[in-house]
Amino acid sequence: MSGPQPDPQRYEPPPGVGKVLLWVLLFLCAAVVVVLGGVYLS
Repeated sequence: MSGPQPDPQRYEPPPGVGKVLLWVLLFLCAAVVVVLGGVYLS
């Protein structure tokens, strides 16, 4: 264990992937809110 060794599984995703992931999370949150709202109002 001499010095930090690079982990092949750990990498920085490009900005494009991060933006897509953010939109996916936003869409999932909106879908959950709509589903919960429908269940609550029904």
